[in-house]
Amino acid sequence: MKHIAIGENHLYSKAYAKGNKFVGKHVIVYVLKDYKAKKLQNAHPDKIMVNRIGLTVSKKIGHAVVRNRVKRILREGLRQVEKKYCIDKGYLVVLVARPICAGAKSTNVAIDIEKAFKMLKLIKL
Repeated sequence: MKHIAIGENHLYSKAYAKGNKFVGKHVIVYVLKDYKAKKLQNAHPDKIMVNRIGLTVSKKIGHAVVRNRVKRILREGLRQVEKKYCIDKGYLVVLVARPICAGAKSTNVAIDIEKAFKMLKLIKL
């Protein structure tokens, strides 16, 4: 299933300011409770609760080709973690790439995301 993207800039700002944060080697993860989650659940065809995902890759990482590759790596790392664990729903999740992420593999990024979700109590054990 495709992720629902965070589209509004003010939601990124809220996640940065008020959200819980985990800093890993490859990625920084911000998590904030999504107050619009119930509305999105009712609008979803299967009536399931979802997380909204935001990816941030700055120009410090590299040019456009590198930034797009890093976004693909982040998405795949997140997909691997979601396949392996049951993750709580109803949150805004912002993944911020660090410069080392440009040369990383998706498995390394998945390990960082997994650690972050465990520390932020998003993974049900």
